[in-house]
Amino acid sequence: MRLLLLPLLAATLIAQNPKPKLPGEDWVPLFNGKDLTGWTKIGNEKWEVENGTIHGLAISKGLRLSANRKRLQRLPHVALRFKCEGDGNSGVFFHVEFKPGTPDVTQGPQFEIDCAIGKHTAGIYDVGRQWLVWPAPENETVIRPDDWNEYLLKVEGNRYVARLNGVQMVDYTDPKPFGVDGGIALQLHSGGHGNMRFKDIEIRDPIQARLTSRRLRSVTEPRP
Repeated sequence: MRLLLLPLLAATLIAQNPKPKLPGEDWVPLFNGKDLTGWTKIGNEKWEVENGTIHGLAISKGLRLSANRKRLQRLPHVALRFKCEGDGNSGVFFHVEFKPGTPDVTQGPQFEIDCAIGKHTAGIYDVGRQWLVWPAPENETVIRPDDWNEYLLKVEGNRYVARLNGVQMVDYTDPKPFGVDGGIALQLHSGGHGNMRFKDIEIRDPIQARLTSRRLRSVTEPRP
């Protein structure tokens, strides 16, 4: 598996910009659209930047995972767009850790990505525990197999929320979370089938987002 790692930029920007930001302005780019600066490749698959997108392509014949990883001080909300350009499985890991020098995941659930209908995109799969939750059956067709998909992922403590193309897919509280540290990663299954593109990857600090919302409410709500 290959992951891309990124430092948490939100905390630095918050310290530099104490003025509250409006909703939608508190997102920070995690991918610069030009190269993989800040990301760490893990595994043997091909990860490169093409036309402002991160392109993950499985080229080996094994069944190991590959990922691009970015390490964060605190797990943020993540928004991104993805497109499946072939069959194969992908996902977004969180709280992820690897066995040193290998693509073997030792910790980390993932928000699933698989553009085949009925493959539970936006469900949550854990390496050690397997499936934690699936989307409702009526939401299995929300995925756009041949177009860009909008993915909004929230991890707040042991609560995991995923929205796909504007539809809430899962809202799951993990009774036995394995860890709260670790980075995020874009995951690609090897075996010669994975072919994925990612773009517009952004993060925001969930704590700061809540504070901003409260400040705005205090300003807009009429005084008694």
